[in-house]
Amino acid sequence: MPHNTTKQRILMVEESATLRYMLGKTLQKQGYELITADSFESATQTLKSNTLQLDAILVGWPNYEHFDESKHLLVLLDREPYSEVPVVLLSNDAEVELLNWMSTRKTTALTPWENYQEVVSSLQAMLDPGAQEPVIKQSQSRRDVSQTNVLFVDDSKSIRIYYKRLLERNNYKVVTASSVDEAYKVAHDEAVDIAIVDYFMPEQNGYVLCQKLRDDPLTADIRTAVITGTYLDSVIRDCLQAGAIECMFKNEAEELFLARISGMRRFIEVQRSIEKQRENLAAILESVGEGVYGVDKNGHITFMNPAALKVLGMDDVKPFLGVSAYDAFHFKKQDDGRDLLKEAYYSGEQLKGWETKFCHKSGKEIPVDCTLYALSVNGKQEGSVIAFRDISERKMMEEKLRWQATHDHLTGLYNRRYFESFLEKEINSVNRTGIMSALVYLDLDRFKYVNDTAGHEVGDKLLIDLSQEISKHLRRHDVAARIGGDEFALILKNVDEGVAVSIADEIRVSLSNLRVHHEDKAYHVNASFGIVMMDVANITAGDVMANADIACHISKRMGRNQTHMYEKSSDERNAMGSELGWSARIREALEKDMFQLHFQPIMEMKDVDLINLPAQDGVLWQRHLSEGDKINSYEVLVRMIDENGELNYPDSFIPTAERFNMMTDIDMWVLENALQEVVATGPMSKNIRLSINISGNTVDSDETLGRIKSLIEQYDVSPSSLTFEVTETCAIANLEQANDFINELRKIGCRFSLDDFGSGFCSFSQLKNLPTDFVKIDGQFVRSMARGATDRAIVTAMNDVAHSLGRYTVAEYVESPEIVRLLKICGVDRVQGNYISVPLTELPHRNVVKLQQQRS
Repeated sequence: MPHNTTKQRILMVEESATLRYMLGKTLQKQGYELITADSFESATQTLKSNTLQLDAILVGWPNYEHFDESKHLLVLLDREPYSEVPVVLLSNDAEVELLNWMSTRKTTALTPWENYQEVVSSLQAMLDPGAQEPVIKQSQSRRDVSQTNVLFVDDSKSIRIYYKRLLERNNYKVVTASSVDEAYKVAHDEAVDIAIVDYFMPEQNGYVLCQKLRDDPLTADIRTAVITGTYLDSVIRDCLQAGAIECMFKNEAEELFLARISGMRRFIEVQRSIEKQRENLAAILESVGEGVYGVDKNGHITFMNPAALKVLGMDDVKPFLGVSAYDAFHFKKQDDGRDLLKEAYYSGEQLKGWETKFCHKSGKEIPVDCTLYALSVNGKQEGSVIAFRDISERKMMEEKLRWQATHDHLTGLYNRRYFESFLEKEINSVNRTGIMSALVYLDLDRFKYVNDTAGHEVGDKLLIDLSQEISKHLRRHDVAARIGGDEFALILKNVDEGVAVSIADEIRVSLSNLRVHHEDKAYHVNASFGIVMMDVANITAGDVMANADIACHISKRMGRNQTHMYEKSSDERNAMGSELGWSARIREALEKDMFQLHFQPIMEMKDVDLINLPAQDGVLWQRHLSEGDKINSYEVLVRMIDENGELNYPDSFIPTAERFNMMTDIDMWVLENALQEVVATGPMSKNIRLSINISGNTVDSDETLGRIKSLIEQYDVSPSSLTFEVTETCAIANLEQANDFINELRKIGCRFSLDDFGSGFCSFSQLKNLPTDFVKIDGQFVRSMARGATDRAIVTAMNDVAHSLGRYTVAEYVESPEIVRLLKICGVDRVQGNYISVPLTELPHRNVVKLQQQRS
């Protein structure tokens, strides 16, 4: 921005906290004074107050839903005192209506969000057009391009008058001079395109003026011609050597004289057209946010725009011109491998989205994304144009996501997905080399008691300390992972049974001595260890995990805080008895309706009053219900009732249901009974919205689509009141079939949500590939937001990713008013958790007569 004592004040309107931060940081670096509005309603109120003197307004346009407030803002910007204030809109997908509005308003620009850095150049162009630096220093044009200006020089007044009238009759603008010195001064003071100079003059001959005009940079582009009354070879030679391009005679016909002048004018017009195109291209290069440079067919730099100079840390293009681009800023790899960009300079082969590294002036590596286009003249390659952008921030985010996809965010250990993948590779290695490895499965004893009595904060601290203690006892090549809430797994490489048991016991004893202190109390837990050797040919990773799990359960039955080595002959029978027992109980529960539904409320963030947040759990939902005719949304949760009337939570029976292919039956039971509950609410059913979980097996099934449609029709429930939460998205075997399944139900009005978003790269892949309406952010990040900036940043990033793809967001595990406030700042759309309300045993209704299940 210009260097002045008063900062230029910018109003920035953006709902996303992440995008506000990025854009604000960019603008503050340029010295602008920022006023921010986190909603269109807030921006409208700020502008209506009419108390601010604004120099420009930046608006992040919503591309996932058009709010009425945004349209109100456009109307306000067309009125005084803001109709002349520059406006920059940031959007990834501007609609026709918005573009039409822009076309009718002065000083308005549109910038894609992915190139948000261009906002700076757009602001500078609108706020201070004269401050733009050219790529290469250009000569300043002083001409009126609409008319050709002629300087006629002759010491005879009558001749000057004659030719002035002749030229003016033919639409030339004419100025005259009587001597070389007078003409030279006129050429400096006025715009001149053509100079016609008499050769013989009293003080200095005309060729002297031709030389002076040619040698002066300010007049070098004037085209000169000599006019004389005498034909002499020496005159013609002197004139041409002095820079004249024509030699005319005073006694020739007027038509011939005018024809020669016309030829000179056409040349000037062509030159002007070329210069205008060149200036336009230069302006385009200067205004684009991406770095752009050109090379000739030998790879030498021919031009470079300011954005490219900025990325490379350079101030001036001159040191680069004529230099090899490879030598100037390509990052040289130590292995001296192929550089495809360098090769493309010579071959002209197009590159698109090619990632490489450039070298900053400071020596720092800069990851860049390049696109190269060849320049051809008459079918012959003459060079290339390369556009590139700095992708350092993207690479950092990819690295964070890569770490997040393979690690447990709380403990820093590997997560279950990575561990299972690593286990597959280790089993293959054992089969190939014969070098034995062991899997150790450990389950914490009494951890739930610590969580319930001391709280999650103490429980989390204990898990972190336990993980660090485990890592201390592992060797460099061993692997540790947290694979569940209180479950861990280890891979011990190059061990026999004795060494594996010794290492496990060493860790077990160490963990039993660990203490976490809280409010004058010390908390600790023991762990039960199960070990299995990978010594069975053709065993799968799933079998190894299952056998280690069996060994761990046996060590718990032995009294806890024990270590047990898996023995196939005896342990397998015990395990099968346990698994088959759960399988039989699930089938019995399906046949005898021994499941029970609970309903956890979900609130729209816009319905939450942040000023009056209560301290107690559940009060928010009671307020919501008391407000009358509002939409009430719930997630449907399933519990299994055992023979003693006790409730078993999904973690107890879902793994067995998945293993024995019973998930689809459970999904259908939940759907049918949930629909019955909705119908039983009577007139209130029109305000009820349900989110129902369906497994990957159900989405993959050919039969379930028809069953779901049939149940919806049977109970006459509006499909638009149902949202299906897709769980186990990584387990979806056929993405094409899953898309068809989802699209068929969306056609009749149902909606879909992607569950546990952010738990790994798999979620990001499914977000792109599955046509869902909502994204439920994984609760492991939400519950820790109040305790760490990392989780807040992750939730904000996931929320912005979902919004940019047109999805609404739901945050689960909301357990405190502080988390609600943080989620509001992040821009999350809906919230769910025990702070809003614990799961309810029934839907609120006036008609207490529950419909009996209708069976075919």
